[in-house]
Amino acid sequence: MNKKQSFNEHEYVITVADQDSNLTAIVAVHSTALGPAHGGTRMWMYKDKDEAIEDVLRLSKAMSYKSALAGLPYGGAKGVIIQSKTAIDRGKLLKAYAEKIDKLGGLFCTGTDVGLTDEDTTLMSKYTKYILGLPKTQKTNLTTSLAASKGVFFAIKAAAKQKYGSDSLKGKTIGVKGVGKLGGGLVDLLMAEGATVVIADIDQVKIDALTDKYPGITIGDPQTLHMQKLHVFAPCAMGNEFDKKSISNLACDIVAGGANNQLSNEKAGDIIDKKGIIYIPDYVANAGGLIYVCEDLEKGGFNEKRVEKRLNNIYETVTMLLQRSKTTGLPPHRVADIIAEERIMGIK
Repeated sequence: MNKKQSFNEHEYVITVADQDSNLTAIVAVHSTALGPAHGGTRMWMYKDKDEAIEDVLRLSKAMSYKSALAGLPYGGAKGVIIQSKTAIDRGKLLKAYAEKIDKLGGLFCTGTDVGLTDEDTTLMSKYTKYILGLPKTQKTNLTTSLAASKGVFFAIKAAAKQKYGSDSLKGKTIGVKGVGKLGGGLVDLLMAEGATVVIADIDQVKIDALTDKYPGITIGDPQTLHMQKLHVFAPCAMGNEFDKKSISNLACDIVAGGANNQLSNEKAGDIIDKKGIIYIPDYVANAGGLIYVCEDLEKGGFNEKRVEKRLNNIYETVTMLLQRSKTTGLPPHRVADIIAEERIMGIK
């Protein structure tokens, strides 16, 4: 899809700037058809503004689709802050960004994404009420990252049921690339299930933390993990994981992970499907974090039971998606897009 077409299918694309704090950011609101638009804000050192625009357009569209597939009454949006190559006053920059978001009057609600921490959003919440996913005052065992991990876990189990006839992951070899909060939480769930887990990350500190917790866990190379013979490959790092070259080396039965924008383009998903590999679209598998933060918008506030129910529904969504894929002959990622578009347009 070209950039002009991407712009045209968005309701709003807004440049956010503040010279005093050296802030340059872009907010993209893809759709408000199902309800108020929301999505995290990413801070990243983009090579230029064009790259940042391309990223925010893809991410915001994915948020609309993610919300629709998760059955949530909300639209999709995203924010990206272009990280400066020079030193900045981080607090000053985030304050300026939050104040700009506040002036949008609720058009865009946001929270953490790559490059922003819970401490950052807590700071931002002092300057705008449109921040989601803040620490809960009530007792809960869930966090944003744990909810995201659970969503991917349920997606893997549903895909395993389709592929092997059982959703048990005991004895299955699962490679997890990227073991930060989401990937690390997924490793915990997989280990508890009895899976054989292979971990890979460019950050040795994260690897060390998991090897301390699970002595003897297998460590893989993040550059070649997808080439290993695996039952499941779970990409949980950055996007653009799959292009023609990387797909040619895929040696797994199932791909289901938490990273956003895993496909370099839609054709990449077609190629994966032609190899006989089940690909669970990222915005279906990683909807858990969104489900969690959306509770801030629900009437009556956060309800852990409702969150857990919606997380479990990811299993049912993946099952439905794969069944429809089998019936229509279309790859799962294209079926997911169709279902999301039907829901956004109000087609039953």
